[in-house]
Amino acid sequence: MTLKSRWKPKKRPVISLPVTSSQTMILPRRVVGSSKVTDSESVAAALSLLSASAVRERCHWVLEAARSDGLTHFRVNLDALQPCATLVANETRSNYPDLDVPYHSRWRHFETSAGDLTKTILGKPAPGDLEYCRVAIDLSVVSVLLDAGAGGTWRYRDEITQTQYERSEGLAVASLRMFDSGLFSSDPGQRHRVDGVALSRLDASQLQTGLQVTEGNPLPGIDERVTLLNALGHALSHQPGADVLERPADLVLNGIDGDTIRADELLSHILGKLNSIWPQGLYYNDQPLGDVGCHPAAHQAQFASGLVPFHKLSQWLVYSLLEPLEWGGIVVTELDGLTGLAEYRNGGLLIDSGVILPVDPNLCDQPLAPDSEPIVEWRALTVALL
Repeated sequence: MTLKSRWKPKKRPVISLPVTSSQTMILPRRVVGSSKVTDSESVAAALSLLSASAVRERCHWVLEAARSDGLTHFRVNLDALQPCATLVANETRSNYPDLDVPYHSRWRHFETSAGDLTKTILGKPAPGDLEYCRVAIDLSVVSVLLDAGAGGTWRYRDEITQTQYERSEGLAVASLRMFDSGLFSSDPGQRHRVDGVALSRLDASQLQTGLQVTEGNPLPGIDERVTLLNALGHALSHQPGADVLERPADLVLNGIDGDTIRADELLSHILGKLNSIWPQGLYYNDQPLGDVGCHPAAHQAQFASGLVPFHKLSQWLVYSLLEPLEWGGIVVTELDGLTGLAEYRNGGLLIDSGVILPVDPNLCDQPLAPDSEPIVEWRALTVALL
């Protein structure tokens, strides 16, 4: 399956999601490291990658290699960067003339052509409403984790609004309806919550029903989505000292001391708690690294040499937690401490605008594995150039 950019239909490297069976898959670990590395060195290597600063630094190493024509798959044309920036600026001014741009957040996908669907379910938050904050965090987490590529044929028909949605917006609306139904809660009396027990018990048939997946309405990666939510349920139920009904909101809020937290601190907290849940995440010996790729341009690192972190979905989650936390009276500061997201829309913009150039023009016609060197190179350049 070829993923296409939603901003312009031009050719670019694509990621093909694997075809899965109807049963939840047990995916093999992707492991790097050496038997000569001690346990303490493995921990140090893992910790060195669990931050936004590590993403920024190592992606810039790849960009520096590109500037000296030291990459195998891509070159960069920095002269095209200003026209690309002008294009983005003009588009932004066209959509937001007052430059009051809302957060890049999952909550934008709930604001559909039929209105803001969360308001009809959750109502409007009162200032400092911590319980509303907790409910919104629970919803954010499961909705973000379900937001993988939907392909070009899948559609979600919302019976309440009588509206059809697709791609990320469709997944968002579907996740909201499943959340409202209580699918992610083990307590029938509190359906607007998410807990480890319910997530651990979730199976593919339940998710297929909730996402309206049929033979004629296929959605790639159902099994991976179930595996991811099951893993989140296990992580919630096995946190040190945790109640078996612990919610994602508890996990997030337990890492916040006071009414402010820096964005990079929030990301590091989430990575430390949830980095083991990614089904196809990389491991350094026994230490989970999550969304990390391998590239020789990162060879100068003291720890975990040759590895480039991205943490795309975790950073997307942090962006999507900004509003729920604000509703609870908690302000996330220094948002520039995060990076741009290493995803195909951003990368597609840079290829379509001629900033990132494939060495082999045929590369853009080939399906590529997410962990392949060309994709790692493309994602790293995207982050650094953003």
